[in-house]
Amino acid sequence: MKRMLAKLFLRLTGWEAEGGRPVENKFVLIAAPHTSNWDLAYLLAFAAIYDVHVSWMGKHSLFRWPMGPVMRSVGGIPVRRHLRTNMVDAMAAEFDERDALALVIPTEGTRGYTPHWKSGFYHIARKAKVPIVMSFLDYRRRRGGFGPALLPSGDLREDMDEIRGFYADKVGKHPDLFGEIRLKEEM
Repeated sequence: MKRMLAKLFLRLTGWEAEGGRPVENKFVLIAAPHTSNWDLAYLLAFAAIYDVHVSWMGKHSLFRWPMGPVMRSVGGIPVRRHLRTNMVDAMAAEFDERDALALVIPTEGTRGYTPHWKSGFYHIARKAKVPIVMSFLDYRRRRGGFGPALLPSGDLREDMDEIRGFYADKVGKHPDLFGEIRLKEEM
């Protein structure tokens, strides 16, 4: 039923799936570009099409009544960004506890412009020893789906060059809000 609704939603909005289903059972999933509230709806639709159950972190205010139960039912994990906790260790431990986990991380951390990506996705994948899968939404071509998997090598610049190459031609709903694909550690 979920897959049928996802196909209908994508057909009605003029979008098509591109790429294949990730083969890994555990991975960190980059969600980029992230420039609109619509990005989550499209990500969930593509995940349903490919039968990938995703879990995603979102700011805790998204999980308040009345939307809280809905957000949790579609894989949401509330995060209190203002608290000083070691999110990398906590999320890496989640991978140890589960047989399957597709942890979606919006690398920009917000829908607004940021001068660099947050590096948590990279450090979580490295610590958990799981690949990074590149998902995408390309509003220019109205295509979305899953791209290649990258097992972090520890050579940050080389790994980020591969990620930059993949996202070079992807356009967000609001292109001016999609900042440079660079981690603060690279600056």
